[in-house]
Amino acid sequence: MGIFKIFLDIPIDVVLILFVTSLIYTTQKYSFTSKNLKLLFGFLSNFKKTDLNFRFKEIDEWMSNNPYVLGPWMEFKNTLVFSESIALKGQNNNLTYKEVSSTIQYIQTTVDPLYFFEEDSLVTSKFNYKFIQSVSTILTGCGPLFTFLNIALAFGKVTFESQEKTLASLSGFIGSMQTAALVSVVAVSCSLIFIVFERLAYNNLCKKPLYAVQSAVSKLFDNISSEKFLLELLKETKIQNNALQNMVADLPENFKVALNSGIASNLVPYLENLIYGMNLLNKNIKEAIAANKKDDVDDLF
Repeated sequence: MGIFKIFLDIPIDVVLILFVTSLIYTTQKYSFTSKNLKLLFGFLSNFKKTDLNFRFKEIDEWMSNNPYVLGPWMEFKNTLVFSESIALKGQNNNLTYKEVSSTIQYIQTTVDPLYFFEEDSLVTSKFNYKFIQSVSTILTGCGPLFTFLNIALAFGKVTFESQEKTLASLSGFIGSMQTAALVSVVAVSCSLIFIVFERLAYNNLCKKPLYAVQSAVSKLFDNISSEKFLLELLKETKIQNNALQNMVADLPENFKVALNSGIASNLVPYLENLIYGMNLLNKNIKEAIAANKKDDVDDLF
């Protein structure tokens, strides 16, 4: 019963209330973070790198409508490099598409995704993390504070007016000193328990889901530096320029072959038909002249 009365002391109650309140707050915030990280990981797990080009709008809308991840996603989206293609008009006005770079097949990023989807943006910024980190210090500080406060109050109650009052005050003084020492023990114990609980809860509820999200994002988006991307475009430009130069160099010969082929296939048969027609007309005229026996017409031809 004596120990139970000691734990009903106000300083000890203050320490215990602070300890229990901190545990509840920490548990709620870590559980909230864990729930959102698992929801994000579950959504990202539905996508593959190969079909991200066609489903990017879907992931963009979901991320933009989720306030938990909206900030990091908007910053990360500005670093993405898409596999662009150009439209080329072929025969019969048919459009064909050609990739700008043959090495960029998927959506890539010029900055490491872990720079945006990191611990501060997805975990510690979602609640008062600094307060949680300072709870153990506050609990430890409450021990000496209430200890010296109880000691000061205990000395103030000691009186030497009479023997009876002196004995009574000394009895109260010893009880106050015991409570003062117990406050420090309770405060330090609560601080140690909170530190162990907070570290375990943070690792299981926040760290592990965060690593899963970071792994999922890294698998979806390849990391390519801006310099490397520009180098790839330069290579593709050189290849296209070389092909164009070869085509221009071969253009006269190709034109000659095409012209000869056109003359042989179209103009020659037309001229042959024209000559054949003129010969046939001349033959018919001569036969008509011979039949009519007209010398003047014969002399004309």
